[in-house]
Amino acid sequence: MEQDYLVRKAHLDDVKAMHGLLLTCAQKGLLLPRALIYLYGHIRNFFVVEAPGGEIVACCALAPVWEDLGEICSLVVRDDLRRRGLGRRMVAACLDECRELHLKKIFALTYQEAFFTRLGFRVVDKSVLPQKIWADCVHCAKYPDCDETAVFLEVPDAPETTAGE
Repeated sequence: MEQDYLVRKAHLDDVKAMHGLLLTCAQKGLLLPRALIYLYGHIRNFFVVEAPGGEIVACCALAPVWEDLGEICSLVVRDDLRRRGLGRRMVAACLDECRELHLKKIFALTYQEAFFTRLGFRVVDKSVLPQKIWADCVHCAKYPDCDETAVFLEVPDAPETTAGE
């Protein structure tokens, strides 16, 4: 049962399992790879799905990009557990954290456009994400010929804030 799978913040002990999941997907061309040092350094951004036996079977990160903008990245679910709602539950956890952080907008660069559009994201041109492009994308081996699709969502029920509060 999918409700027996726990979505939680990642721990340092989870990094090697996360790396394995991400590497498997990266080798299939489904996402960009992440080095172990990146995962350790960004562990606070990650959620994992823990199976009833304690095995890590999925992971996802929410990375703040700008004052009201975040990115969902490194979203992966083990092949045999896909299409069971685990990815959707991780995105929901990211959206909950967006509300806590007062992030009003969220995006992802993805090869899985249909997954995100089913969750209410809309496809946008990458040019609407200049902070992401200049912070990360210019360092990517695929820049400027990125073949990922940008998807975007206004975070439902995000708290209203003004800069400097």
